[in-house]
Amino acid sequence: MNIDQVKNVAVLGAGSMGHQIAMLCALGGYDTYLQDINNNALNEAKSTLEKRMNDWIKKNKLTENEKKTAFSKLHLTTELETAVAEADIVIEAVVEKLDVKREVFSKLDKLAPRHAVLATNSSTIVNSKIADVTSRPDKVINMHFFFPPLVMDCVEVVKSDQSSNETAQLAMDFCESIGRTGVLLEKEIYGFIANRLLFALSNEAMYLYENGYADFEDIDLIAKKALSHPLGPFELADLSGIDVGYYANLQLYEETGDPKDKPAKSIEEKVKQGHLGRKTGKGWYEYSERAVVK
Repeated sequence: MNIDQVKNVAVLGAGSMGHQIAMLCALGGYDTYLQDINNNALNEAKSTLEKRMNDWIKKNKLTENEKKTAFSKLHLTTELETAVAEADIVIEAVVEKLDVKREVFSKLDKLAPRHAVLATNSSTIVNSKIADVTSRPDKVINMHFFFPPLVMDCVEVVKSDQSSNETAQLAMDFCESIGRTGVLLEKEIYGFIANRLLFALSNEAMYLYENGYADFEDIDLIAKKALSHPLGPFELADLSGIDVGYYANLQLYEETGDPKDKPAKSIEEKVKQGHLGRKTGKGWYEYSERAVVK
């Protein structure tokens, strides 16, 4: 299959990543199903996207007609079978837990057309840990979009030993077709490129904070003023979702068994408290309202 044959896309999970990825696909001209088991999540996703697209219109980034056309191509459903029945590409964007993703891909293999490429948006988990529950490991690949997908340009496309060159090329061409820069990783590694760089920074920041060298606000300030980072590591955690980093660390710890890979105590406490960052109104910082990056 080549990019000219791709007409239908399914995105699974209407959370902070999934609904924006689905909108990118619809804006790119693809008939797109956004699926979530929670109908409230779908309704919230639609409302959020309406506000975002209206804001784009005000900023002359989008016309009213382009918005109308995109929404005509975006379909919401709670039924997995409906979402993937005619899909050429499926992008999974559910919770960052390996067992959940494996369950989803096992269902996808039975429900999606045999030609469909099955991509995971996982920010850390390599696709070979998921592909073995399918009968098409050659058509399984990572397509890691960055938050927020409607703003961030980069997509990490990661091949496993079994991902075919055709699948990788299709994923790269698809990224280009929706206005995103795909970067191909020929070999798998946990966390890929961007997150491995971020892990090194955030782990060191957490060490400095938990051992009393500086408050988290001052660590963020130094990262911005001295290193010219747009956000400090704690601000970035709030933006991405503290739970996302927590589950990523848990998965790494399960793989290595190395105590240094366990989530930091401060992170674990925030997850238990439900203080997950901007999306909940409180994380390392407090937010008067749930912030939306434009």
